[in-house]
Amino acid sequence: MEETVEDPPTSAVLLDHCHFSQVIFNSVEKFYVPGGDVTCYYTLTQQFIPRRKDWIGIFRVGWKTTREYYTFMWVSLPVDLNSDSAKQQEVQFKAYYLPKDDEYYQFCYVDQDGVVRGASIPFQFRPGNEEDILVVTTQEELETLKSTAQKLEQEAKAQKDGWETELLQLKEQNQKMSSENEKMGVRVEQLQAQLSTREKEMEKLVQGDQDKQEQLERLNKENSQLLLTLTQQKERQKKLEQTVEEMLKQEETTTLKKQQALKDENAGLSRKLSENKIIYDALQKEKERLERENDLLKRENSRLLSYMGLDFDSLPYQVPTSDQGGAGQNPALVYGNPYSGIQESSAPSLLAVKKCPTCKSDFAGDILDFTSEQQHPQPLCLSCPICDKTFPAKEKQIFEDHVFCHSL
Repeated sequence: MEETVEDPPTSAVLLDHCHFSQVIFNSVEKFYVPGGDVTCYYTLTQQFIPRRKDWIGIFRVGWKTTREYYTFMWVSLPVDLNSDSAKQQEVQFKAYYLPKDDEYYQFCYVDQDGVVRGASIPFQFRPGNEEDILVVTTQEELETLKSTAQKLEQEAKAQKDGWETELLQLKEQNQKMSSENEKMGVRVEQLQAQLSTREKEMEKLVQGDQDKQEQLERLNKENSQLLLTLTQQKERQKKLEQTVEEMLKQEETTTLKKQQALKDENAGLSRKLSENKIIYDALQKEKERLERENDLLKRENSRLLSYMGLDFDSLPYQVPTSDQGGAGQNPALVYGNPYSGIQESSAPSLLAVKKCPTCKSDFAGDILDFTSEQQHPQPLCLSCPICDKTFPAKEKQIFEDHVFCHSL
């Protein structure tokens, strides 16, 4: 049997003659000469549509299933099934693959489902014509040939009956198919219209998809740009935060320095205030003491002047009294008369010696002669008792200020 790369589709179903008339074999010889190629001619009926995996096989007469083929050839599909040329087909078997015995064989058309669609009359592979060959057969061989011939006749008759029955069925099927074809035609038109509508919808969907794709790409670009801008803004914000942090640190350092300086200055002022308060308290106590001493001196001076019979207004300068509350004093004399102590220490000497402010002559004795004093003219200048500097009598205030300066 022929060795092929791909085995043909077969079936294990027993012989069924109901489909044998769909493919009709033409010009089948009674015998073919061995060693030559054999061409098989066949016709496709209108009820049959060939398919890609259909094949034609050479079967030994008496086969029961399509698996019992001797050799086979794939059929070629016609380009146009409606043309007359498409109905007439042929296939060629090479001599190398043909049987070498003289058994009876027949062609069978098998579709891709393994169903037989047509079968030829039997034929043999033997040399020469029957008329040219002297065949000597025994009575037994003759009786075998007769049996085979009868068998073939029976099979042919059975095939013919089957073909007639199948032909009737095919006619009925043809009518049904025609009706169905009309319905299918209408259905095909509807489907074509639906298909056209679907194609238009598909085109719209594809266009919409393209638009969405372009929009998505545009959004991706915008998103990338926004991300870049956001990154730049974050970097700028980070730099600003660092700058602000540095400025805050500098300001905090400066503030701390200023606060420390203010604290130091405040501490120095506090110390200075404390020292000034101590000095003020000491000066206030000294002032109170001096005022008390001044009051004593004034009372003592008044007593002595009364005792001597002198007028208080005739003195070179007047000592302000405490009864006036300092109203007659120079505003600069905050702590009273600085010569209160000098007067106190020099008071006894006034009782012993009185020097004339004009002629500088001394008056002896414990009592000052008021008459002799009146004989001298009124003094024209004032003399400082400490540095002997003289001032005109009309510059009494300047004189008092000068004498005050010696106490500072």
